[in-house]
Amino acid sequence: MNIVFTALVLLSVVVAGFTGAPGHEAAVKGWDNEVPLEVDSLVKVGAEARVEVGGVEYSGTVTAVKAAANPGEPPTATVRTIAPDGAAVVRFNDEHKMKLVSDGAVDAAKKGVELAIGLVGMMTLFLGLMKVVEAAGGLDLIAGAIRPFMLWLFPDVPAKHPAMGAMVMNIAANMLGLGNAATPFGIKAMQELDTLNKDKGTATNAMVLFLAINTTGLAVLPTGMMAVRAALGSKNPAAIFPTTIAASHITTLVAVLLAKWLARFFPGGETEIVESEPLRPRDFLPFGAFTAGLLGLCAWVAVDPQATYYILPVLIGGMVFFGATRKVKVYESLMEGAKEGFNSATRIIPYVVAILVAVAMFRASGALGWVVSILAIPAKVVGVPPEVIPLALLRPLSGSGAFALASDITRTYGPDTYIGHLAGTMQGTTETTFYVLAVYFGTVGVKRVRHAVAVGLLSELLGILAAVFFVRWMLGGA
Repeated sequence: MNIVFTALVLLSVVVAGFTGAPGHEAAVKGWDNEVPLEVDSLVKVGAEARVEVGGVEYSGTVTAVKAAANPGEPPTATVRTIAPDGAAVVRFNDEHKMKLVSDGAVDAAKKGVELAIGLVGMMTLFLGLMKVVEAAGGLDLIAGAIRPFMLWLFPDVPAKHPAMGAMVMNIAANMLGLGNAATPFGIKAMQELDTLNKDKGTATNAMVLFLAINTTGLAVLPTGMMAVRAALGSKNPAAIFPTTIAASHITTLVAVLLAKWLARFFPGGETEIVESEPLRPRDFLPFGAFTAGLLGLCAWVAVDPQATYYILPVLIGGMVFFGATRKVKVYESLMEGAKEGFNSATRIIPYVVAILVAVAMFRASGALGWVVSILAIPAKVVGVPPEVIPLALLRPLSGSGAFALASDITRTYGPDTYIGHLAGTMQGTTETTFYVLAVYFGTVGVKRVRHAVAVGLLSELLGILAAVFFVRWMLGGA
């Protein structure tokens, strides 16, 4: 993370300093003149402008900003200037890259704290509920149900260790599209995994593998993008349902294999030695029932989108009911776990702020746009359309930014087009790698991440290619 953070910040400063304020070609004729702007320009009324005509620079002021009259046309700014008539290059101080980088860094720092504080409530609630389930013996039951699968994935974690239950809850929440609920469970899992860590400050194989599963966006219910598609008038908002499932599951499988293979090239991260118990045929029955129930829930949601409204309330109510039936003092246990959740949430603030600031500076400087232009040709060779390259680059860096961009791409090209289907599938297939690394590792003070970044980025690339393949195969397009 040290290399990533440093590279993003330094590149942002260098690119912004080199670019300065971009110029807009215009024709000066009279007192007020129309100047075309970029689609996402931040120029406002009252902004200062510099109008260069014949090699001489004149001052100007923005008196009006008009939105694009038709799709595909740029917005315009009316600039009042004393410059003589002729061809001109207009630069706006509001668009100076150094100003944008500065504003972006400050804004991201504020948003980082707001985001972390927003997590306090969810983490306090769900880690409190986890404590209720743990006191009632629920984690043992969950771990037993998925024991065959988890023992293969995490041979260095005891079958009945609290980390197992927390990881299962995190993975299940991610699969169901409950991102807010998944984060507290993931942080709890990372804390429990750290109790097995003999080399504190260094990521263990189990930690890296768990993050690999998280950063591949393992999903069965892409509820967010389905809602966006429905709002945009899609004839079939659930069209990306099968492509997202196929692409995310293939990506997750390869990410797991990558994490296990690359572990041998990155020493460190020793864990306590665990003796595995042999598996018996009957051990697979609970896992089969668990899988069947999850698939049944997915089928229900696919048929009735309103079914997603029930998931979170039923999850909360079910955890409380389970604790009560096992004669657990629900409120007292909830308070005990809630205190842990509050403390965990406050510890991640520095890590969240750092990564969001670096990402915001990188975007504002225009460096992201440069990278997009460089990658456009090789991306087209492997079948990735240029229109979705910004989404592919932004997804590992910013979850909210990527969702907004995916929504905008879907709106621009239409929800039922190839680009629209691909943007929705990519959003559900990949995850915010650097944010997840910063939050989860920051919680337990891990500084040596070993092969976690390599696995995350390779998985992101694979997820993009998988999304292209399955969208073409299942939905058509080119």
